[in-house]
Amino acid sequence: MNNLGIQLKGDKIIWGIYILLTMISLAVVYSASGYLAYKQEDSNALSYLFKQLGIVGIGFVVMYLMHNIKFTYFSVGSKLLIWLVVPILLLTILLGLNINNASRWLMIPGLNISFQSSDFAKVVLLTYLARSLSKLPEKYQENKNVFVFVLLHIFLPTVSITALILYANLSTAAIIFVSAFFMMIIGGVKNKYLLALAGSGIIIAAFAFLLVKIDPNIIPRFDTWVNRIENYKTNDPDANYQVMQAKIAIASNPIVGKLPGKSSQRAFLPSAHADFIYAIIIEEYGTLFGFFIIFLYLALFFRALIIAKHCKTRFGALLTVGLMFSIVFQAMVNMGVAVNLLPVTGQPLPLLSSGGSSFVFTSMALGMIQSIKAGSEISITTPISSSETED
Repeated sequence: MNNLGIQLKGDKIIWGIYILLTMISLAVVYSASGYLAYKQEDSNALSYLFKQLGIVGIGFVVMYLMHNIKFTYFSVGSKLLIWLVVPILLLTILLGLNINNASRWLMIPGLNISFQSSDFAKVVLLTYLARSLSKLPEKYQENKNVFVFVLLHIFLPTVSITALILYANLSTAAIIFVSAFFMMIIGGVKNKYLLALAGSGIIIAAFAFLLVKIDPNIIPRFDTWVNRIENYKTNDPDANYQVMQAKIAIASNPIVGKLPGKSSQRAFLPSAHADFIYAIIIEEYGTLFGFFIIFLYLALFFRALIIAKHCKTRFGALLTVGLMFSIVFQAMVNMGVAVNLLPVTGQPLPLLSSGGSSFVFTSMALGMIQSIKAGSEISITTPISSSETED
């Protein structure tokens, strides 16, 4: 990379895993989309490969640019961008592209490019929470208006944003809520406040469930999710068609796989190149390679913990762990669905599934983590300060 004038700062292992996952993505998406290309692209399977290659290129550029920004600017940026998230999510609900009865994508005027606004909202929310949580120890020391601060700067943005995403994408809302809740735990929010937040989440979910039972058109995708949970408990092959095909793919040759490009289930498995790409990976490369993929994600989280431990600011430490947790948690959810441990969610496998905005915003999050690593003093004796200098 240095020969090309590109200097990659930050954690070398994260860079290595990122590049390795993207290379695997190109190979597997090309193979998994072969049958779909045959039906839709006049046998031109290279169209999906070139599309994924373009997405990988954009993702790398975004990650590279983000890792060159001083990480304290992320705190200031989140303070401004958090006010844009709610209007963007509302625009998505009202004017977004409706696909499969869900408005999740927003078109950028003049560019004819769409993106999933929930991916943007997740990065901004977690960054803003890291900013707010970094100030919490000082609020506890002052012992004044702590609950008001937690309510306005931690709970309110979390509940508002996840509630808006819930309208069209329950699984994404759940992942964001869990990631935010995890950040609050490690950020030192008192248990009584966390119980109040968990209770409010349960009340919102119960209220949404009642609304759907009264009129399914109020929250169209929520009823779909309820059906998925109910179908998960049954053995009806028609209701669980996707899962059944994924199980066939995984069980067909579990040790060494059928070798790259030899998948047969890609012709029967919907979203073989996207939501269920992990099943195709195991079918073609074997169970051991499937465990290797899990190891790569766990290694990413471990590296994030190391970076957080040596980070010189509380904001940087919280942001590193929070962003990486959301990526790895989403990956575990996707793979859990593929092996039938969880109901179908529609979540892509980060950095491996075909898809644009998910890959780009995951790359952005990793670039932010690399910026934190590059801007931190790597010393075990470096304390995590509760005071921030980015204001």
